[in-house]
Amino acid sequence: MNAMLIKSIFSKKKSKKCSAKRICYYKLKNRMSVIQNTVNSIYKTLDNRSVIIMRHGQSVWNEKNLFTGWEDADLTEIGRLEARKAGQLLKQMKMQFDIAHCSLLRRAIKTLWIVLEELEQEWIPVQKDWHLNERHYGQLTGLNKIEMEKKHGAPTVKKWRKSYDYKPELIDESNTYWNGLDQRYADLEKSLVPKSESLRETLFRVKKYWDTEILRDLKLGKRIIISAHGNSIRALLMYLEKISAEEVEEVNIPRATPIKLQLDDSFHVVSRSFLT
Repeated sequence: MNAMLIKSIFSKKKSKKCSAKRICYYKLKNRMSVIQNTVNSIYKTLDNRSVIIMRHGQSVWNEKNLFTGWEDADLTEIGRLEARKAGQLLKQMKMQFDIAHCSLLRRAIKTLWIVLEELEQEWIPVQKDWHLNERHYGQLTGLNKIEMEKKHGAPTVKKWRKSYDYKPELIDESNTYWNGLDQRYADLEKSLVPKSESLRETLFRVKKYWDTEILRDLKLGKRIIISAHGNSIRALLMYLEKISAEEVEEVNIPRATPIKLQLDDSFHVVSRSFLT
């Protein structure tokens, strides 16, 4: 009996010791889980305070060097490859998104499709809106930039393309490239369908979209990617970074190159970086 009693006592002590070890293990595991969740939360918060903006890949009209604007030019094979490389880069950087914003033009839409496919995030919601469209080039739409330089001089064409206030001649409603009858703008008041735009006017509509739609998603903690165009992105950067009318003439947006805007607690831009 004494032997059995002694064995029982040691068994209970051993059992208590094992239980204590298990309790310590689970406590440690729980603490590590809390720490990891905190770290993940911090990283997500940092992600939520940044936005990825990207211009579309090469379009058919880019390849031909034509003034494109609201014309719905498709991507070239090079453009699709550029978009794929951008998506692969974002995947390597382990980028995660909750929502995408995009223009109504297929070169931006298809660029976004390819990027999301590479990221394996095709499932995220995509909000398409005309406010993110390229600047409308009016009667310049469809004209060759090189030929225009030969005819009018490079400084004049640069002013047409890059200046803040210049507005091309209004496109005629008989012009093939007028967008007034395009089905995608059927719900838009006819007066809102532009016949030409300056960068100033492009900024006005892009600013409105940022302040209402994108800021709303940022305040909800969503991680955002935007697929748009050279001039709509230039206008957005001008607004967010307070770039002057003179300085914006030298701002160039490369094709299919993700731009990361880091924001502060008030969603003001603190830094801009091109991801390559």
